[in-house]
Amino acid sequence: MNDQTLAAAAPTDGSYFSRFRGMRDFLLVWTGQLISGIGTRFSAFALGIWVLEKTKSTLDFAMIFVAMSIPALILLPFAGALVDRWNRRRVMIACELGSASAIAVLATLNAFELLQVWHIYVGVGVSAICNAFMQPAYGASVPLLATREHLSRANGLIQTGNAIALLGGPLLAGILYKIIGIDGILFVDAATFLAGAVCLFLARVPQPPHDPAAAKPNILREAHEGWRYIAERRGLFGLLTVFGITNFFFGIASIAIYPLVLSMGTPEMVSYQMVAGGLGLLLGGAIVTFLGWPKHKAAGILACTMLGGVAMAAHGVYPSLWLIMACGFSLFVTIPIVNAAIATLWQTKVPSQLLGRCFAILRVMTEAAMPVGFLLAGPLADFVFEPALMPGGALADTVGELIGVGKGRGHGFMFVVLGIAMVVAAAIGYSIRAIRRADTDLPDAVVAPAPVAASA
Repeated sequence: MNDQTLAAAAPTDGSYFSRFRGMRDFLLVWTGQLISGIGTRFSAFALGIWVLEKTKSTLDFAMIFVAMSIPALILLPFAGALVDRWNRRRVMIACELGSASAIAVLATLNAFELLQVWHIYVGVGVSAICNAFMQPAYGASVPLLATREHLSRANGLIQTGNAIALLGGPLLAGILYKIIGIDGILFVDAATFLAGAVCLFLARVPQPPHDPAAAKPNILREAHEGWRYIAERRGLFGLLTVFGITNFFFGIASIAIYPLVLSMGTPEMVSYQMVAGGLGLLLGGAIVTFLGWPKHKAAGILACTMLGGVAMAAHGVYPSLWLIMACGFSLFVTIPIVNAAIATLWQTKVPSQLLGRCFAILRVMTEAAMPVGFLLAGPLADFVFEPALMPGGALADTVGELIGVGKGRGHGFMFVVLGIAMVVAAAIGYSIRAIRRADTDLPDAVVAPAPVAASA
């Protein structure tokens, strides 16, 4: 029996939303994650503003993101193995309560005017540790909560929720920051984590069966089993590699977009660009949620990645804010489609008892590649691309004839190069049959037919 058959089939009565009626538990969990995701955006916005106003230091501001990423990268391989061993529902509830406690402590410290910058680093670090367990548990639980027929749509709904949080969180936080201040925002965030825990408490999350005759658990061996499972399957390993490479390119672009926009506009224009990208995420998530995904997911992932690469390259061909916003929108449309398809592929090809650690590996590849891109973006722009496209620069008489010279044109050329590199990486993956046909050539995962519903 396939993983997805552990969930009840959804009834149909001709309407689209009837397809979700058999997914009560999934929708409960999704709703909780949507609420807590918006809360996370609240606190990220408020804490960032607080640090910048308090210290006037960009480095102190950047260290918030370091504190959020490093603990997760260190713990994720082991967190995935532990998630596969433990009761996933209880793990997710504990993570929500842990994050709520960390944020509530920061709010209390600030209310008594005791909050220091290092408190924020510790608080977001604790929340990041909770998230390192939360995300593999969540991703691994989806195929036990949704039928295979609706697995793509369920993952599309997750991506839509992420887009709503990305768009709505900072917007609401900006309004609330003036009304209730950072104290209120942090307490609201803590409450959203509690809401997520309540939704999980009300949901039934089946557990994958465990072999009672299996050897005594060893966390290092279990973590390695997830990596070995992917490495032994050329299609999954190839997709993971392409995903990591393209996320590296995207990390560079995520930093370069700010100076590119500022070279021809005001800081306000950067926010417009972010809104355009957020709307693209929302549309991409909605497309998968309402239309599902075609049969050939692996080929679709690679094709969408190539389209995203074209959109990225187009950012730099002409100095126009409208062009950049249109290209940003188009690029971000492809992101939730690719993410939902990869999640669905993992959920159908990896057995439930290994899924937590395999999702952790997928996330490590994503989160390790992007910070490297963050670190390289500045030096590449300042010392390579920008000087080359200034008047008299090394590329002024060649590339400059096509895309122009002067301030910002080096950043534009970075986008052209990054976009072409994305297209090439995805095209190489597409040329390899094992990668292109990973969803059809690899057998679906099979588990024992008797799930165990998680108890309170």
